Amino acid sequence: MFPFDVILFDVGGVLLSNGWDHDERAAAAKYFHLDLAPFEARHAAAYPAWERGETLLKAYLDATVFNEARPFSQDDFFGFMLNQSKLLPNGALGILEELAASDRCMVGALNNEARETNEFRFESFGLRSHFAVALSSCYLGLRKPDAAIYKRALDILGRSAERILFIDDRAENVAGAVSVGMKGIHFLGADSLRPELAALGVI
Repeated sequence: MFPFDVILFDVGGVLLSNGWDHDERAAAAKYFHLDLAPFEARHAAAYPAWERGETLLKAYLDATVFNEARPFSQDDFFGFMLNQSKLLPNGALGILEELAASDRCMVGALNNEARETNEFRFESFGLRSHFAVALSSCYLGLRKPDAAIYKRALDILGRSAERILFIDDRAENVAGAVSVGMKGIHFLGADSLRPELAALGVI
């Protein structure tokens, strides 16, 4: 019997680049001539609600960038944000594609992402065609590593925790999954993930 009913992947840092992490925000601040430290402080205050799907893109941008008049538009800034999403070197996209094509288990996402960037990344990189389920923070209203998001995932999937494998590049997110009984793998690159999956009888 296949060892898992469901394999869940994080997206940023596992399949794709982190679309809007510190490095990307620093690049935006430099390109658009924003003062980075206040921008980061405004981001920290506004981002969790956007990532949980409680606010939309405009509210996030109004709070973080367009809190004062700017010589560029929200479309200009959001376009820059989207351009930060790239395929991850030594990422797990090829492994995701293999598992989805094998049809031996359900494959899905369990990721933290705001709605507008999440949908762009899913569509632009063909992820939706591989995912049978998308347990994104913007859809669930919860964020990793809060235990509640893993418990909600179990409720939605209707599978026992030990039959679910979760792969994430952040140790605290893996620990959250393990705390509810899931099997977790801390992703350090496709080269190390493949032998770990082979040892588990997945590939």
